[in-house]
Amino acid sequence: MPQRTSLADADCAIAQALDVVGDWWTLLIVRDAARGVHRFDALQEELGVSRKVLTERLRLLVDAGVLSREPYQDRPPRYEYRLTRRGRALLPVLIALQDWGDTWVLGDGETMATAAESSKEAARVHALVGTRLPELRLIDHEGASRDPVAGTPYTVLYFFPGAYTRRDAYPPGWSEIPGTSGCTLESCTYRDRSAEFTAAGASVCGISTQRPDEQRAFAEAERLRFPLLSDAELELTAALRLPTFRTGGTSRLKRLTLVVDRDRTVREALYPITDIEESVRAALAAVRNGGPSGA
Repeated sequence: MPQRTSLADADCAIAQALDVVGDWWTLLIVRDAARGVHRFDALQEELGVSRKVLTERLRLLVDAGVLSREPYQDRPPRYEYRLTRRGRALLPVLIALQDWGDTWVLGDGETMATAAESSKEAARVHALVGTRLPELRLIDHEGASRDPVAGTPYTVLYFFPGAYTRRDAYPPGWSEIPGTSGCTLESCTYRDRSAEFTAAGASVCGISTQRPDEQRAFAEAERLRFPLLSDAELELTAALRLPTFRTGGTSRLKRLTLVVDRDRTVREALYPITDIEESVRAALAAVRNGGPSGA
């Protein structure tokens, strides 16, 4: 692959980074590796790229320390390509690109914590039904590492922009962003109906990109009896290509709900959410019906 960086760019971190990941296929490989696509044939099928181009890009990413090449079969030798710590550090870049595309290419440039039902990002969320969550672990509000998918028949994962115990803790202009209001109502509604979800064989889990200590303060203040998980590193967000918006210098998850079964398969995807209490009812109906609620 030709070198694009000139000597004049030797001290420019942007130019040096683009020399590694500034290629169309390269960033898409990182995107799919984050989604749990690790093997050559699967990557080729997802990307529709030639074997020659894919081989070159994988070699570049391995040499750059973005991917590791790990054997999974001896005869004939076969390898998986997995994100390294350096590679996972690119996830905020992918999310920023996706957010920019959702806002400025597919949208009208308005910062929102929601979307139109007919939007491309809504279609992307609905397309998650039938797919599987990759295996990863997030930090809960008590500081423990845990799998977002519980051992119960179903897990309801509700993703929210952010909830705080003090009004002055919210980023400036928070209430003016469409879709941000209602995080406390959502968590408390799940809290108040937690016995119904348990009776239906479901665990409930809230996820935001907040720090665990912020989530812990909120969970204690509202007496939540289920975990809040922090995706501050954007691993689950990138893996599922969940919609985000940016405010206060942080990428925030837009409000949506996934119902996932014990085998990690998404059974229902609720997005956009315009009526919080109705979305909780729809999630409960999906659990009870074993699939889409039809709401």
